[in-house]
Order: sequence, then structure tokens, then C-alpha cells
Amino acid sequence: MHAALTLIMTATLAAAPAPLAAAVADGFATGTTGGVGGATVTVDTTDELLTAIDTVGPLNIQVSGTIAITSKQGVRPNKTITGLGSTATITGGGFDFYKSSNVIVRNLTFTDAEDDAVNVGQQSHHIWIDHNTFVRPVDGSVDIVRGADYITVSWNHFAGTDKSMLIGHSDGAASTDVGHLRVSIHHNWFDGSRQRHPRVRFGDPVHVYNNYFTNNALYGVASTMNGGILLEGNYFAGVPYPCFSTSGYADSAPGRLVQRNNIFTASGACEAGGTVTEPSTYYGYTLDPAASVPSLVSAGAGAGRI
Repeated sequence: MHAALTLIMTATLAAAPAPLAAAVADGFATGTTGGVGGATVTVDTTDELLTAIDTVGPLNIQVSGTIAITSKQGVRPNKTITGLGSTATITGGGFDFYKSSNVIVRNLTFTDAEDDAVNVGQQSHHIWIDHNTFVRPVDGSVDIVRGADYITVSWNHFAGTDKSMLIGHSDGAASTDVGHLRVSIHHNWFDGSRQRHPRVRFGDPVHVYNNYFTNNALYGVASTMNGGILLEGNYFAGVPYPCFSTSGYADSAPGRLVQRNNIFTASGACEAGGTVTEPSTYYGYTLDPAASVPSLVSAGAGAGRI
């Protein structure tokens, strides 16, 4: 074990607050256990955090206070990274998943990332991103690309972000992405964010349900390059272009999108068409009524709400 982490563990295991209650991943990330079976460490400096996420083996990492990092920092498999309290913050950089798996990221605020706040790529799988807040990343808040699979993004608050969530990084990535990029996106608040909630290429199915979309200036959801989105039980308020699919988007070819049980208030029409693999062939889920989504999600999404 890295000497620095040994010191962290020696200093914190005796005095650290008890770990937060275990959480259970759902959707496509079902079965993700994170750091279960590993030690629990509390980190409050950059060096401690970077050492912990680079440790081999299961580890439960509790983030205390505000920690500044740069660029995108790699996270090894079998980690749970959880913010303590309501103010744990990662600023200046983000997390990168390269051939990683079985990781949980919860209860953190990501601010001013100089690239992506969370990048899930290179065949990474079983990643659960839950109850975080994203503010002002230079690029994406959450990108899921390059053959990543079995991901759930739930109960997050995208607060005025621009490029909120990209699934499939380019039109030329069919060889790596077709048959992958299975993602569940539920109970997130896309709050004044501009676009990509998500923008999908190739992934099928991408299950977008019970999310709250408010004042998304450019568009809500886009399915392209034969991607398949099931959009159900969401609430759109003040979204001029809630959904694109059969006409494609920008330079990308059309995708497929099935929409059902959504509510559109002061919003445009949803462009839907084609058929999509039912997520219920992979996992069970309970759909909340779309009318309850604004109160449910605005009260429960984001860091500090677990």
C-alpha cells in the first residue's frame, strides 16, 4: 500500500465519523457495490484524495470540505467516493474512468472543472453517479463514451451547466460504441442547463425517466446515430425544443426515441419515432407520475440531499 495512504488510514480510521449508510445502485448500474469490503478513509487535501482514488483494491473515500484538483484524475475500480455533510466540493478538475469499474460517486459538488467534471470512458462499467451537483464545468458535466456500459446517473442537480451529458463521443465511434452505452438517467434536475440532457449516439437503450427539465435554452434530449432513448415520466417546463430524434441533430444522423407519460408545459413538441429496447428487459423500476416530478426532484436532487 502507498505510504501516504497508510498514514491517512492510520490517522483517520480511529477518529473519522462513521461512514454514511450504504446505498444501493439501481438502473443499469444495479450490482455496483463500490468500496464494500474495504477500509474507510476521510480525505481533506488534494494529495490525500489523489492517493486514495489511485489505490488498488476496494476503498470507501469520504471527502471533507473543498478539495482543489486539476484536469481529470483517474479513479481505480472498487471505490465509493462520498462527500461528508452538505458542502463537500471538488473544484478545478474532475474524475476520469479509464477501464475502471464498480465505482460510486455521491454527494459531491463539482465546480469549475477545467475539462469534464466526470468522464466515464474506455470500457468502464458499473459506475453510479448519484446526488451530486454540477456547476460551471468548461466542458461536460458527465460524459459517457468509448464503450462505457451499465451506468446510472441519478438524483443530480445540473445547475446552469452548458454541456450537461454526452453519451457517445463522436459520429465515427460505431465500432467501439454499438452494443454498449447502456445508461439509466433518472430523477435529475436539469436546471437552466442549455443542452445534452443527454445527447446520445449509438447507445440502446438509454432510459431517461422522471427527470425535471426547466428552461433548457438550446434543447432537452437528442437521439442520434441510431441511438435508442426511452423517455418516460419526465416533466419539461419552458423547454422550446424538448426532444430531437428522427431529424438528427447538427451533423449527426437520426436516432430513435420513444416518449410516453411525459408532461410538457410552456414547451415545444417532442420529436419521437422508431422503436427502442425496453429497459425492463434488463432491470425492474418504479415510475413516479410525471406530475409529481417537479416537487419530488427539486426537493431531492443534488448534493446534501442524502
